[in-house]
Amino acid sequence: MDRKEPTTASKRPGMGATLYESGVSFRVWAPHADRVFVTGEFNDWSETSLFDESNGFWSADVEQAEAEQEYKYIIHNKEQTLIKNDPYARLLTHSAGNSVIFDTTYDWEYDIFHAPSWNEMIIYEMHVGSFTEGRNNAPGGFHSAIERIPHLKKLGINTIKVMPPSEFAGSFSMGYNPSYIFSVEVDYGGAGAFKDFIKEAHKAGIAVIIDVVYNHFGPGDLDLWQFDGWQENDMGGIYFFNDWRAETPWGSTRPDYTRQEVRSYIRNNVMMWLEEFHLDGIRWDATAYIRNVKGNDHDSNDIPEGWSLLQWINDEIKSKQPWAISIAEDLKDSEAILKSTAEGGAGFDAQWDGASVHRIRETLLAPDDSSRDMEAVKSLLEKRYGSDVFSRVVYYQSHDEVNQHGRLIKLIDADNPESFFALKRASLASVLLLSSPGVPMFFQGDEFLDIGRLEEGVFLNWSLADYHAGFVRLFSDLIHLRKNASGLSAGLTGQGLNVFHVNKKENIIAFHRWKEGGQRDDTVVVMNFSVNDVTDYRLGLPKKGLWKVRFNSDSKGYCGSFHDTAVFDFEATEEERDELPFSGTVSLGPYSAVILSLD
Repeated sequence: MDRKEPTTASKRPGMGATLYESGVSFRVWAPHADRVFVTGEFNDWSETSLFDESNGFWSADVEQAEAEQEYKYIIHNKEQTLIKNDPYARLLTHSAGNSVIFDTTYDWEYDIFHAPSWNEMIIYEMHVGSFTEGRNNAPGGFHSAIERIPHLKKLGINTIKVMPPSEFAGSFSMGYNPSYIFSVEVDYGGAGAFKDFIKEAHKAGIAVIIDVVYNHFGPGDLDLWQFDGWQENDMGGIYFFNDWRAETPWGSTRPDYTRQEVRSYIRNNVMMWLEEFHLDGIRWDATAYIRNVKGNDHDSNDIPEGWSLLQWINDEIKSKQPWAISIAEDLKDSEAILKSTAEGGAGFDAQWDGASVHRIRETLLAPDDSSRDMEAVKSLLEKRYGSDVFSRVVYYQSHDEVNQHGRLIKLIDADNPESFFALKRASLASVLLLSSPGVPMFFQGDEFLDIGRLEEGVFLNWSLADYHAGFVRLFSDLIHLRKNASGLSAGLTGQGLNVFHVNKKENIIAFHRWKEGGQRDDTVVVMNFSVNDVTDYRLGLPKKGLWKVRFNSDSKGYCGSFHDTAVFDFEATEEERDELPFSGTVSLGPYSAVILSLD
């Protein structure tokens, strides 16, 4: 059949390869090009002209092109002839391969999902490639991850944070080196598999948020580099800063936030994830390096256009997807990150509290009990950004710690992570995490005490989910209390906090959490950070009435080696203690915690 060659620029909207009823519209930004062609399977890899739209964009409607065909752009700039993948490609054969025309239509089966309120959100950080193991030691993908959704549903988590799944160089990566931000990693199964995963997670009542990287791109397999042949200072060309502002800790590939086309490239990517993929939120990697060249807080290295980009996109999210959460990993404790854009802030809903990971780890990794700092624990509990305790994401390890330093339980006892003391202190970390004010987040496998690092060839050991079934139950019990799933612990979903008891000598701390206050709302957490058993320990209580034991981490139901210290419900007595009008007594096993609520 004779091919019908286009004769004018496309009048259809959209960037990249956009399917329509009888062909494909191609559009690419190449402002310094003299001529641009598209080549692919639809024209036997010959050249089909794209037409200059007089604004730096080139386009055409190609009637013979269809879904699943491979293609590339040929860009002529004076003596240069460049063969490039589509920056907006929705699928690639691999990161150094060809772009693929992708049909974005998908059957969501009436996916009507409501993400959890942020005061009940519990985040499970997932690295898709190591969450399951593929064939022949290859990375796992979204379809194999679907098989583990029943485990996550039973565990009780209600939000999965997927580490960056955009196409990256090679087969294994943590994802923080994106080559093509619009394409889902082909080794994970591509966009269709990701949508399947999101749909199945939603069916299980689990929200999905995505980790995105806009502080740099690549640097590997980066066709964006000198995309249309133009550059200055031998740097990255139209998509990147071409001066000192390009420098990042990961290479000189910071996007040029001053160019509207680059700003739209990033904005369009965010909205694609939220609108087309039905995602429930965005976690932004290292936002300090979007707003400042050195990742500092408000100095001469500031990038005003990076700040305004964050504001613009967060305003877009609030306008079009107001239920979606936008989380910054800024790690500078800047309250301006969370202020509204009307107040000059960046407009984020929450930010990672990098100090939480250090305080929890330092407390539990201290070589002896006398080195454990209860004031540091108190400071961790009381920290907040502004007026909302749930604008803070707390964690004791994320992908960074697991990759760079190793898992907490392994660090507690490197020789024997199954030891009594390792298990005990790991359980205490879990209680502290899931009872603290803030949005708790833990890393995949923490619930069954996986000890593997996050590195190539290391996958979650799923046999531990059975071997440590008791510890999985401990996590599940804590999660259900944290969400107030049984209506017994509403205080853990509330703003109220009073750290009313700090015993530095015996390493005991107690705090009160409440939402509205009253029965099955007022919740008290008592924690013993020492190796000693504690019997009939009296401490203050905020109200009279029957206080019931909702959780005891020393239960043998969680681990056969635990002491199973007996803890009983009790009526508060009118005896002042800790500047509170009532008091009662509890017993605590070594490195243990008890959670009580007013019945």
